[in-house]
Amino acid sequence: MTPAIFGLSGPVLTDDERAFFAEAKPAGYILFKRNCIDRMQLRALTDSLRALEGRDDVAILIDQEGGRVARMQPPEWPAFPAGAAFDALYDVAPISALEAARSNGQALGLMLSEVGITVDCLPLLDVRVPETHPAIGDRALGSDPVRVASLGRAVIDGLRSGGVVGVVKHMPGQGRAQVDSHYDLPVVEASEAELASDLKAFQQLHDAPMGMTGHIMFPAWDTERCSTLSPVIVGEIIRGRIGFDGLLMSDDLDMKALKGDVPSRAAGAVAAGCDLALNCWGRMDEMVGIANILPAITDIGRERLARAMATISPVDDFAALPDLIAKRDELLALA
Repeated sequence: MTPAIFGLSGPVLTDDERAFFAEAKPAGYILFKRNCIDRMQLRALTDSLRALEGRDDVAILIDQEGGRVARMQPPEWPAFPAGAAFDALYDVAPISALEAARSNGQALGLMLSEVGITVDCLPLLDVRVPETHPAIGDRALGSDPVRVASLGRAVIDGLRSGGVVGVVKHMPGQGRAQVDSHYDLPVVEASEAELASDLKAFQQLHDAPMGMTGHIMFPAWDTERCSTLSPVIVGEIIRGRIGFDGLLMSDDLDMKALKGDVPSRAAGAVAAGCDLALNCWGRMDEMVGIANILPAITDIGRERLARAMATISPVDDFAALPDLIAKRDELLALA
């Protein structure tokens, strides 16, 4: 098994993709708007990936957060709110906010399960501060680590009830980043004490099944490498101080925060301690390069992947979806 998650070029598997994936055996796949046309097409696409793998528990990922980060869009699928909506409700009714986040997560899970998607890259545990870049912005669940952790737990529990694995991101925290890692490398010049506060939300969810790094430089911890490429941050901070022992994947390796060719970035992420390298864009030359340069997945990486996928059970009754959305909206209206 190649320790990578690969994207697909379009709404159906091409012959080249089918042949390459059968040989490379990636640990998972990730879908984007270009892969999501309608329910029938998307279910056929995910079924083709399961048939290729010969098993049902394939990690098929998507970024379906709600708000502006939504690959499955109306009118085919319902819109979902961004994280800030639940933060606003928490100000006036904390218990209702947790229930709204849980209902929202379960509704998301059911929507994804219906089309065969098994992993959602949600929740964000990045703690918002006044200087937080709009790249995070209203995606964040709040500015208090305890609140963020509580809402994040509710999201993960809801997703699991809907048959989907959640992914906490962006470890060890992207809230202080003042530039967008899609376009440049954020350098967070925060003190050790300030960063310790940012870790609290992740520490409370250290038992999450999956996590994702952020491409952020933290000179207080490593003056040379960003989180994704830093053995110090992965080993001592994420695995050590946070205590995270779930499956750890990089953020997308095509982001301009990283330098060098994409296969070398993948090798650096795995060498730093990430279990999986995430490559989103379905470019065959990049995927072949990654498959050629990476070693086989480690035994512990394979075990973490299996453990994460075992946290969910198949769902075959999707009738609760409208009621969950109605319940969420009724609660959010309290704010």
